[in-house]
Amino acid sequence: MTSLDRLRAALERARSAGPPPGPSRPGFWRSPLRGPWLTGVFGLILLVGVTLVFVTGLLSYASYNPDLNPRNDPTPDKGLLGFYLFTWLTSPYWIYRLTQGVHTVLGVVLVPVLLAKLWSVIPKLFEWPPVRSVGHALERLSLLLLVGGAGFTFATGILNIQLNYIFPGSFYPLHFYGSWVFIGAFILHVAFRFPRAVRAVRAGRGYQPAPDSDEAAGLVSPRPSPPTISRRGAVAMVGAGSLALFAVTAGQSIGGWWRRTALLAPHGRDPGSGPNGFPINKTAAAVGIRPSDIGPAWRLTVRGGGRQVVLTREMLLAMPQTESALPIACVEGWSTPNQQWSGIRLTDLAALVGLGTDTPTVHVESVQRGGAFASVVLAANQARDHRSLLALRVNGADLSPDHGFPARVILPAAPGVHNTKWVHRLTFGEPA
Repeated sequence: MTSLDRLRAALERARSAGPPPGPSRPGFWRSPLRGPWLTGVFGLILLVGVTLVFVTGLLSYASYNPDLNPRNDPTPDKGLLGFYLFTWLTSPYWIYRLTQGVHTVLGVVLVPVLLAKLWSVIPKLFEWPPVRSVGHALERLSLLLLVGGAGFTFATGILNIQLNYIFPGSFYPLHFYGSWVFIGAFILHVAFRFPRAVRAVRAGRGYQPAPDSDEAAGLVSPRPSPPTISRRGAVAMVGAGSLALFAVTAGQSIGGWWRRTALLAPHGRDPGSGPNGFPINKTAAAVGIRPSDIGPAWRLTVRGGGRQVVLTREMLLAMPQTESALPIACVEGWSTPNQQWSGIRLTDLAALVGLGTDTPTVHVESVQRGGAFASVVLAANQARDHRSLLALRVNGADLSPDHGFPARVILPAAPGVHNTKWVHRLTFGEPA
C-alpha cells in the first residue's frame, strides 16, 4: 500500500467515525442567521472595500519612489513584489493626502465587516474531516493564509495609525509582506467564491437552503435557535459599527475642526496654537536633535555638478523667498490643512551649483540621529516643481524646532517622511 493509499484510508476512517463532540458537529452552531446570503453580502462588501484599500496601498508604496534609491525603500528581498509603478506625481498637490486618508480610514471602517464575515463562516473552520483530499487541503491552506493575512495586515495597519509598535521589526516591511500574502489568498478566494456569493445575494435574505445541500456550504444549522434579530438587522448593526468607526477616525485625515472627532486616531501630536500650531509626528527630542545641531553653528551644504556651496540661515533668508500653500500628510493617515510655507525653491538652490536649468534628483539629509528616513532621494519632477521648497518659515513665523528649524523640505503630494526636517545637506544629481 502506497503512502497515498494509506492517507486515503485514514481519511475514510475519519469520515466514517463522524466528528468528535464539540464545534466539529453540525448541531454545535445554532445561529439562524448564518447562511449563504449573509456570508455573500459581507463578502461582496469586502470585495469592493479590500480592493480599494489595496489599490490605495499600492499608490502609497509608489509615493515613496521605491526604485529611485535604496534609501527610499528599506524592504529586504522584495523581488518582483516591489515592482515599479511610476515616478510619483506632484499634482494635484493633495493627492497623497486623499489616497492615504482613504487607505487608513477605510481599513478601520472595514474591521466590523471583516469580523462579521469571519463569524458567518466560523463553522467552516471546524469541518470534519479536516482534510478530505489534496485539493481540499490546498483550499484549507489558502483559507489559513487568507484569515491569517487579513488579521496580520489589518492589525499592523491599525497599530501603525496609533503609533503603537508592539510587533517585532519594522512596520514598513512587515506590512508590505503581510499585505501581499493576504491579497494573494484574497484573489484566490474571490476566484472560487464570487459566483456563489452573487447567486446567494440574488436569491434574497429570505432564502435559506437545506442544511445538508451543497448550496448551504456547511453554514446552515440543522437545529437553528429562535432568531433574536433579522438578517437585515445584522447587516444594519455591522454597518452602524463601521459608521461609528468612521466618525471617530476620519477627522484625522479631514483635518481642521473635524480633527476633534478623531477619538480613536489622536496621533499627529498638536503642539498648540500659533503659526506652528499644527500636528507633528516626531519631535526633535525623539530623533536625537541637540540644540547645537540646529543652533548658530548650523550650515546648509549644497552639492552638485562637482561644486559645493555652504550657507548659513541668514544667507538663506537673504535669498529671494517663495511661498507655497501645502498640507502635510503622513502614512498613519493624519494630515493637516494647507500651511503657508516660505523659503527657497529647490531649483534655485540647484542653480547655486550650476544645475538650476535642468534640476536633477536630489539627496536630502537631516541631522537627526534616530528613526527612519533621516535621508531621502527626491525624483527630478519633485525637485523641479515650483512649489517644492527648502522652507525656513511657516504661516509668517520661523519654524519651531519640532517642525524642522532651521530648515526643512516641503513638497506637493509627497508622504510626510519625505518632507525631511532639520536638513543640513542637499546633493543634486550625484549618487547618494
